Amino acid sequence: MDLLDEQRQLRPEIAESWRRSELSGLRPGSPTDRLTVRDIDRRSRLLGAATPVLDEMARHLADTGLCVMLADRECRIVARRFGTRSVERVLDSIHAVPGCQFTEETSGTNSLATPYEVGHGVAVHGEEHYLESLKRFTCYGHPIVHPATKRLEGVLDITGLVEDTNPLLAPFLVHAVADIERRLLDGSKLAEQRLLAAFQSAQHRSSAVLALGEDVVLANTAAVDLVDAADHPLLREVSRTRRGVRRLRLTSGTEVEVRVEAVSVNAGTLFELAPVRPAYPSAARRTGRRGAGGVLPAEAQDRLQRSMQARRRVLVAGEPGTGRSTATAELAGREPAARLDAADVPALGEGAWAARLERLATEHQGLVVVEAVHLLPPVLAAGVARLLDETSAWIALTSGPSAELSGEHAALATRMHRRVELPPLRERRADIPALARTLLGALWPDSSLRLTAGALELLAAQPWPGNLRELATVLRAATEHRSAGDITARDVAPSCQVSAAAHRLTGWEQAEHDAITKALAAASGNKVHAAKRLGISRSTLYNRMRALRISS
Repeated sequence: MDLLDEQRQLRPEIAESWRRSELSGLRPGSPTDRLTVRDIDRRSRLLGAATPVLDEMARHLADTGLCVMLADRECRIVARRFGTRSVERVLDSIHAVPGCQFTEETSGTNSLATPYEVGHGVAVHGEEHYLESLKRFTCYGHPIVHPATKRLEGVLDITGLVEDTNPLLAPFLVHAVADIERRLLDGSKLAEQRLLAAFQSAQHRSSAVLALGEDVVLANTAAVDLVDAADHPLLREVSRTRRGVRRLRLTSGTEVEVRVEAVSVNAGTLFELAPVRPAYPSAARRTGRRGAGGVLPAEAQDRLQRSMQARRRVLVAGEPGTGRSTATAELAGREPAARLDAADVPALGEGAWAARLERLATEHQGLVVVEAVHLLPPVLAAGVARLLDETSAWIALTSGPSAELSGEHAALATRMHRRVELPPLRERRADIPALARTLLGALWPDSSLRLTAGALELLAAQPWPGNLRELATVLRAATEHRSAGDITARDVAPSCQVSAAAHRLTGWEQAEHDAITKALAAASGNKVHAAKRLGISRSTLYNRMRALRISS
């Protein structure tokens, strides 16, 4: 019997789930040991509310072949309880372990993934599972919804072998879900009370005080005047990585000194802010120009301004979409730049392309920009280097990251007076709210569109492989049918890969992610060669790829 015939015999709800699983590229024979595993937050509000309930359920499940699993709002398993140790071994064999994400895209139809998808309780029995490895189980799952916010907090599941099917499992689980939801509500009220008390206490020692909870924002008048909603994602990001006092630049351009304090466990974070008077004006203020549309890092913009005044030759390096062309426009100043792109070599021919560059270097009085020199054939790269040696023309080059240049292209880069390395957007997460607002203003200068804090937090969570160009594309798609009002997380969600609540890589994890992806690219996807290049074993490479969500 083929897959289509099997689907015709399924309950409509299960058949729809099978179709979603198939459309995501999953196959019934796909193994579960390839699923992503991440560290979990063992101090989360969901676990705090659910642990007493799970412990009570475990007492009732003692000496049975049943198990209970709790997944969070990403449908990632965060806790398990089982009747016997043999049940634990069975769960381990299908990779149903804490930190593993069970969505329909990764694990097909089951009682964690399908209730998470459809938003209500679902029973999945034996052959109704999409993956072959799960067909020996019977299970029932039910979503956990916060009573106050109506937001999905997780999924609770009870599972056993097919022969252990019992109609009483569903009401047993529903009663437990109701208990967890009640505890979530009680915990939220207590957390809000603690946050309010900390906020009121801080007002006696600071002028601008802001408190950010999971679903609560408190601000006094001074903080309302100083902090925009667009700054909330930046402040939340800071609170995840650092406590104490540090300096930040808000989206308004105001530099502030911020004291960050966590308020008990999961209650929220308190921020005390004080504006800092800059020691000297920025480069943009010195020249009376805003500069580069506000999308370049301040250090790069300042370096370009100084290079413009001295007419220095500059190599602008970075990944595609990081603003290389914008940077050369900043370097050119008010004079128009003449541009020649290495991507045009196949269409023009090497001789005609080289002749055009020589003519521009001779005749153009302003900046001559040669785009994407890393794409030049080695012979042409050597020719451009000779031209730089022989002419005094003002020339700028753009390329991929300078660390990736080699041979003639690396030799060409040494002819430039200065280098400006533009970081990828994933290394500028703190800047994303300000960048998104700047790009939105450039796309729709006469509109009254506004990005909400939720939308900005979702944008800040994305990996952005296409950098600024991809961010602009997402904003354009979210606003193409409107010219006023708030742009919410729901508006930008269709173009986003991960939720705002998704795990964010630390600086160390991001560096590891980049090193692995570069090694895989250099080895043309061969994991054995990539592991050797990285100096690690193949099994270690596989484990890190799963943990960092690097697709094979």
